[in-house]
Amino acid sequence: MRHSYETMQWVPFPVRDVFAFFCDPHNLPKLMPDWQQARIEHAFLVDPPLSPIHWNNGARAAGKGSVLTITFRPVPLLPLRLQWIADITEFEWNDHFCDEQKSGPLAYWKHCHFIASETRDGRVGSLVTDKLTYALPLGFLGDMAHAVAIQRQVKATFDYRQKRLLELLEVR
Repeated sequence: MRHSYETMQWVPFPVRDVFAFFCDPHNLPKLMPDWQQARIEHAFLVDPPLSPIHWNNGARAAGKGSVLTITFRPVPLLPLRLQWIADITEFEWNDHFCDEQKSGPLAYWKHCHFIASETRDGRVGSLVTDKLTYALPLGFLGDMAHAVAIQRQVKATFDYRQKRLLELLEVR
């Protein structure tokens, strides 16, 4: 069975800066909980069409067709590392991009990152919307694991990500 998760966060930074942060694959491990010890093992990057923004610090964007191989720990303290291969399937500058699991621990995964300009209390910022659709392997057993633990882990991961995003954008 496929499951959905959606979350939104407003940040007091312009769309071009927030989008640039998210589409640079080297920032992904920084957004994942420390206990996962996530790292990019390989990145085949396809440059997106000309950027409407100026890149600083040698940052790169993972455009449509980019493939990232990531490893991480699925459970705290467990020495086992899982491999995840993600393919960037959609990319539109300063609007959205989507990644889909090409190979990995789940039966299905699609994560779209939408970033839109939004003004709050007179301050221009960005509304970051994450839309996730995923399915666990093992049919009924996977659905039971989702009900017991996985849906809480997904929420906790995105809660952590929102906290870290603010911290990381503030030091840029």
